[in-house]
Amino acid sequence: MLIYSVFLLSHIGSYILMLAGTFSKPENRRMYAKEIFHHCSEIGWRSLGIVSVISFFIGAVSTVQTAYQLVSPLIPQAAIAQIVREAVLLEFSPTLVCIVLAGVVGSKITSEIGNMRVSEQIDAMETMGINTRSWMIMPRLLGAMITIPSLIVISAAIGIIGGRIAGSVTGIISTDVYDRGLLWGFKSFTLVFMLIKSYCFSFLIITISCYFGYHVKGGALEIGRSTTRAVITSCVAILVSDYVLSLLLLSK
Repeated sequence: MLIYSVFLLSHIGSYILMLAGTFSKPENRRMYAKEIFHHCSEIGWRSLGIVSVISFFIGAVSTVQTAYQLVSPLIPQAAIAQIVREAVLLEFSPTLVCIVLAGVVGSKITSEIGNMRVSEQIDAMETMGINTRSWMIMPRLLGAMITIPSLIVISAAIGIIGGRIAGSVTGIISTDVYDRGLLWGFKSFTLVFMLIKSYCFSFLIITISCYFGYHVKGGALEIGRSTTRAVITSCVAILVSDYVLSLLLLSK
């Protein structure tokens, strides 16, 4: 237990030191801007397809499952849309989509940086006096902070539309009743909370993935192991932070 605690603390310390080196003044602002746009495309555009498919069926399944549970005639049908709205905005879109992105985007980032570490490209840049932490992490982080919250907003919209289509096709709930239920008891803070979670999860996905890639030691086999650790750690961090944020922001 003591050995595990020391091992965990050493990783946390290395992670904090990496972040401290990341947030420094860039050497070439133009090159950083070019890299940011590149990673916006890599993270956002390439993930849009899988996010759209997952979000649509999340909304559809939520509508069907909610209607299956609400069998009492005393509960109005519009409550189905209200429950689907809250589930999609508060949990499904920000949390589940970010867990998927941790596997899709995080694994790619870890393998890229890990390959640069193994092939000694990072060592060569450090020899030339380049702050490799800032150069390799900051553009990816800023690109993710721009695109992932945007993906979450798109995911929420597609999820709600998917629930609407599923309810109409199966005859569970009409579109008019569904639209009316979406407005019942709506609080604007729900959208704010969704965005807060999106930014927090984006930060965790990128920094954790970069950390494991940056500290790879060994060869190609170790890159694969580090990629697996990065995805698992990112998913656990997302779930823990989801719980903490819910306690802090929804317990008022």
